[in-house]
Amino acid sequence: MTAIILHEDPASGNCYKIRLTAAHVGVMLDRRSYDIRSGETRTAAFLAEVDAGGRIPVLQIGDRFLPESNAACAWLAHDSALIPADRFDRADMLRWMFWEQYSHEPNVATLRFWRHFIGEAALTPAQRALVPSKEAAGRDALALLERHLTGRDWLVGDAMTLADIVLYAYTHVAEEGGFVLSASPALTAWLARVAAQPGHIRFDP
Repeated sequence: MTAIILHEDPASGNCYKIRLTAAHVGVMLDRRSYDIRSGETRTAAFLAEVDAGGRIPVLQIGDRFLPESNAACAWLAHDSALIPADRFDRADMLRWMFWEQYSHEPNVATLRFWRHFIGEAALTPAQRALVPSKEAAGRDALALLERHLTGRDWLVGDAMTLADIVLYAYTHVAEEGGFVLSASPALTAWLARVAAQPGHIRFDP
């Protein structure tokens, strides 16, 4: 059987979404941990053997390496119930996955990392200057999710898809970045719904 290895930092939501997808589809992962804050993904060995860009997560399938968290999730979920059968719904699922990486993760996840792991006092002047715009963009992203989920259970169609998994990862810890979720009832109900699904695993760095 081909070994499937996840090169990860366990504290990363991008890595968690891969573990969560694997749990839902029943795939066992061999986990290799790296501390991005101490530069373990910037060593010559990592750059040569895992990812030349020095980033994680990377899903290793045999002797092939697949970077980018949502691509790794898509590989794991292939032919599973997490991928909609309807052609439009599949495209809509991808739309939310692209949006997560472009409009949600750069703001919600970045502020979580800065505030929860680095601390605002340790931010560089350039990082501090970006905080207000990231706060505004993160609030906008969470508000969009609240509007979309009002009156519906899932992001796409009538069942949980990969879109729900990838957006759950950083949304459910958004308060660690300073965002307030308590005033978003549809969003918080959706988070509880995802967490209640069979096969769910907690984010436990």
